[in-house]
Amino acid sequence: MKTNMSKLYQAMAAMMMLQMFAADPNTNVTTDTGMSVENKTFYDKELIRTAGPRLVHDQFAQKRPIPKNGGQSVEFRQFGDLPKALTPLTEGVTPNGKKLSATAKTATVSQYGDYVTISDKLDLTAIDPVALEAVDVIGKQMGLTLDTVTRNKLHQGLQVMYAPLRSSAGAETEVSSRSKLDKSAVLTVKLVQQACTELKAMNVPTFDDGCYVMIIHPYSAYDLKRDPEWRKPHEYADTRQLYNGEVGMVDGVRFVETSEAKIYCGEDLASNSRTLTVNGAVSSAGKTINFDGGTVAANALAGRYVLIGDKRVKVVSNTTSALTLDTAITAEDNAVIYPGEGGAGGGAVFGNLIFGKNAYGVTEIEGGGAETIIKPKGSAGTADPLNQRSTVGWKAIKTAEILVDFYMMRVECGSAYSARARAN
Repeated sequence: MKTNMSKLYQAMAAMMMLQMFAADPNTNVTTDTGMSVENKTFYDKELIRTAGPRLVHDQFAQKRPIPKNGGQSVEFRQFGDLPKALTPLTEGVTPNGKKLSATAKTATVSQYGDYVTISDKLDLTAIDPVALEAVDVIGKQMGLTLDTVTRNKLHQGLQVMYAPLRSSAGAETEVSSRSKLDKSAVLTVKLVQQACTELKAMNVPTFDDGCYVMIIHPYSAYDLKRDPEWRKPHEYADTRQLYNGEVGMVDGVRFVETSEAKIYCGEDLASNSRTLTVNGAVSSAGKTINFDGGTVAANALAGRYVLIGDKRVKVVSNTTSALTLDTAITAEDNAVIYPGEGGAGGGAVFGNLIFGKNAYGVTEIEGGGAETIIKPKGSAGTADPLNQRSTVGWKAIKTAEILVDFYMMRVECGSAYSARARAN
């Protein structure tokens, strides 16, 4: 009953706010003094509460407030380590001390945002309180947007490990590129242990509980949970607080699952087909490949990568029936041309991130980082002469930065579900 009453109160508050806007067309933005503090607080908290669970990648970052009157950049600073002091002290003699050295990384902030329009007819006839529902929808959009900004930055890291291919008998074959990964190259406890060992060997600091964190996709989590060495949260969570999205732990690595973990997988090559086929063998190395098997607009594939046989090459330009490549290759007639941004056969590759404390930093969402904007009917002036449209929107200032590259490693792998996943 308490939950239902709370929702009813929120719905009534939203409807009252829209009525207030209709009576006073000069009140237009949450930051405007015409909106009461109580109503502004209600909407801002609703937006951040809705968006919060989506921000999985921000959870482990150093956080900095949005710079006020400080330009378009935010600075992250970190002190360097001191060398070993192996010279014995001399009695009564004060040695020369060391100076602390600080490394600063500056990141440029960007602004993101969007809005939805609510018509007066929809507002009058909808069963649900439209404004409140709109806040929920744009809150989810904001969460996904800002989470993706952080995630994409983290995937620019230089440290990468590829899962080995595995035969049905269990034999492993090492690979050295993403394009070789197939559904047999799954995430395992052994692979996690190897990545963890690399971090330990480089003295990457753990979080305060003595563990590293790994962000994984649900498809990778499925493969990992089938490993007999997997541990569920209830088997260790009695002594620690679970992270948002935490699903288990292995050998000092805590796993956080999210569907927004990075997926490397190219879009379909044609408007009516995922793949193309080589039309006519290319027996001597050449940069032009004729194709058929789908409808492709001129230069629609320019700048993309394709897989032809075992070669991953970049498309410089294309006509409706031929590709011009950046590298000369040979190709058999009727060879399949796959999207080249993912793994073998155009399958999806999952980028799972393992890292220690202070690996990266982000700007704060609260305290000025995100803003809800409510504009009532008629607030657009001559653009809305009949008071037919109100809008609910958001904008946010955001940046993310890798602070220490070797504090983080990307473990790329396939999955039993590689053929079903698409790029995100």
